[in-house]
Amino acid sequence: MGTTTNAVEAEGLVKTFGDVRAVDGIDLSVPRGAVYGVLGPNGAGKTTTIRILATLLRPEAGTARVLGRDVVREADAVRGLVSLTGQFASVDEDLTGTENLVLLGRLYGYSRTRAKHRAAELLEAFGLAEAASKQAKAYSGGMRRRLDIAASLVVTPQLMFLDEPTTGLDPRSRSQVWEIVRALVAQGTTVLLTTQYLDEADQLADRVAVIDHGKVIAEGSPSRLKASVGAGALHVRLMDPERRGEATALLERALATEVTADGDPGALSARIDGQEAAARALAELNDAGIDVAEFALGQPSLEEVFLAITGHPPEPSVDDEQGGRER
Repeated sequence: MGTTTNAVEAEGLVKTFGDVRAVDGIDLSVPRGAVYGVLGPNGAGKTTTIRILATLLRPEAGTARVLGRDVVREADAVRGLVSLTGQFASVDEDLTGTENLVLLGRLYGYSRTRAKHRAAELLEAFGLAEAASKQAKAYSGGMRRRLDIAASLVVTPQLMFLDEPTTGLDPRSRSQVWEIVRALVAQGTTVLLTTQYLDEADQLADRVAVIDHGKVIAEGSPSRLKASVGAGALHVRLMDPERRGEATALLERALATEVTADGDPGALSARIDGQEAAARALAELNDAGIDVAEFALGQPSLEEVFLAITGHPPEPSVDDEQGGRER
């Protein structure tokens, strides 16, 4: 396998838990110096894949090299080059922000002075300087997540695994984490990001692997994946959300395709073959007296890509490994 340009090369990875094949022959090639997104619902196999690449699980079949090192035969070398931030905060809630980072610095072999200096640098960079002397249990969810990522950077890794970094965060905190990820990559760190949020992959990832039921079912840049499922999309927001059902039926007849309801109660989206189809559909809405507040033509969203590829929307699925945590 090549090791010059790629941070991760994996072929045929397999991992089972009882009768469940959590990872079922996954191949990945992650280029250096980029954000690579692994996208899929809970239970798809994202976290198990990350745990294999981070040397926390041994694969039952297949091979993987991380930064040129084999994850099984050279596990210690891999651990010295990477960091992992999981779905759940790993900081000690009874320690202050400073104490958490100083402790980690000392465990990495820093002198007390150097550990304090590095802690201060990270707390400032992550907007936590004013809360440095507070116990982590007093932090908000977003602050705790930023501290968790800072803890992964006491020694700057060549490759950082971010496993569902914004799960449960409010929009402002999610945006802050996104900015941190962009800054890391700008400084040369490769980021392998798992997420079930399609907009997150769209915002951050240079390339995306879509995983469903333990298999990679599509891979490429977000724009290429979008282009693969159709010429474009029509996005409509109605003046009266109460008429969304009526508008959905009308658009499905006019466009001969499925129309999906977006998060906004008055919003609808549909794949289209061209601008003429969109113009006809909008005209029919007007003829029916259904007022449109705004509309837009563009590429399909990653959510529409996922639906087109898998045949089902990217809704979290239930799994039972280790008390329901994602595989």
